Amino acid sequence: MRHSKHIVQTSEWDAMENPTEEEIICLWRSLRSGGLTGEEAWHAVVTGIALDMAFARSKNLRRVVH
Repeated sequence: MRHSKHIVQTSEWDAMENPTEEEIICLWRSLRSGGLTGEEAWHAVVTGIALDMAFARSKNLRRVVH
C-alpha cells in the first residue's frame, strides 16, 4: 500500500512540473481577471515558469531527502 501511495505522489509531481498549454492559458486568464493587463499576466506566467526551471535541481534534491 505504501508503494501505491508513492506512485500517486509521483504522478502528481509530474503533472505540476509539466503544465499543459491549457493550464498556462487558464492561469493567464485568471491573472487577467485579477486586474493585471494581458502583458503583465503573461510576464507573471513566464517568470513563474523560469523560476521553476531555475530551481528545479534544488526541488529534486529535496525530494530525495524526504
